[in-house]
Amino acid sequence: MTGLLDLTGRVAIVTGGGTGIGAATARLLAAHGADVAVAARTVDELERTASDIRAATGRRCLAVPTDVKDEEQVIRLVRRTVEELGRIDVLVNNAGGTRMGPLSSLPTRAWDASFDLNVRAAYFCTREAGRHLVAQRSGAIVNISSDAGLHGVRGGAHYASSKAALQMFTTVTAAEWGRYGVRANCLAVGPVASERAVEAWRVAGIDTSEFNTATPLGRPGTPAEVANAVLFFASDAASYITGQTLAVDGGPSLGGIRDT
Repeated sequence: MTGLLDLTGRVAIVTGGGTGIGAATARLLAAHGADVAVAARTVDELERTASDIRAATGRRCLAVPTDVKDEEQVIRLVRRTVEELGRIDVLVNNAGGTRMGPLSSLPTRAWDASFDLNVRAAYFCTREAGRHLVAQRSGAIVNISSDAGLHGVRGGAHYASSKAALQMFTTVTAAEWGRYGVRANCLAVGPVASERAVEAWRVAGIDTSEFNTATPLGRPGTPAEVANAVLFFASDAASYITGQTLAVDGGPSLGGIRDT
């Protein structure tokens, strides 16, 4: 497996790469030999993450401040990655999120904002990076979705719908680009205790102890655990897997009797 996970000579783009899952993913890909471009809006977090990755792994890590909702900024991100790192082999569409709210009072702008960030941005990145992957007839795309896209979530009609759309976008990308040697897969992520998620849970008044009883593993996940799944899909270990959505969520939450 060590050889299959070796990414030496490859270049990855990771969006939402300044903190949390994105930073953990960029760090792990670099630890396995990849040069990485990390993109996010918050410049200081982005620069700090890139510096840490360079120091820890010795790989090139390019920090590219980018709002992935802006088409022109995404075009510049891809162009700069190719100019400075030489190529693109892996794209991780990790940027995403939303503000929760009940459907009865959900404003149109909140619905549109969720689709802009969770679907439209991934389309921009996939289209631009995909030009290079298709031309070289190889590459891997990993989209970071959510369990909400599989099962829904109360107070998140916009979020669940956009994440479900991202999962179908993954399926169609895989079907259309497989003949070019490009694989596309998706992770449906459950509760993950990243820095920003913990703060968002606090602000929203979410009782995090619920995660301990709602998931069979009895806890929220960590960014590093999601990064492990990204590495698998990005590597040759997943060479015959495409168009799939893998739940990284601590296990299924079922009703019924409880074994005491």
